[in-house]
Amino acid sequence: MKLNEISDNPGATKNRMRVGRGIGSGKGKTAGRGVKGQKARTGVSIKGFEGGQMPLHRRLPKRGFNNLYAQDLNEVNLGRIQEAVDAGKLDKAATVTIESLVAAGIIARPRDGVKLLGVGELTAKLSFEVTRASKSAIEAVEKVGGSVTVAFATGVSHRGGSTAEATA
Repeated sequence: MKLNEISDNPGATKNRMRVGRGIGSGKGKTAGRGVKGQKARTGVSIKGFEGGQMPLHRRLPKRGFNNLYAQDLNEVNLGRIQEAVDAGKLDKAATVTIESLVAAGIIARPRDGVKLLGVGELTAKLSFEVTRASKSAIEAVEKVGGSVTVAFATGVSHRGGSTAEATA
């Protein structure tokens, strides 16, 4: 058997419908578009149009709120960090920062920072430098002798904004 002898299973491919090729084809003359009018032409987009009446999507009230200052944080649990330490991806002696978490493959990209969460068990003594941390995470880190430095973001932290340092 050669590569040029391989073919699809019977019925796996279908020829496309050739429209506008005479009345005998079944899709001739108007090519299945009906007759005349705006929709019979090409390049027409009237998806929300209701004949001049206010469209439904504009009649309904707007709901909700988009916060311009909301931060898109990576959430990292202590159990995940302990797994990385056990696997040798994180150095116990160095401070755990956003850059070290990205390098270890725990988070994909920095976004606006990292929030440390207390799910899982931490046994290694580590020092953290994160954007935010939960109370349970801070307690768990301090219980094993580590420290957590929280940089409260006043602007957008890892996108060129300013940060105010505070130790938790």
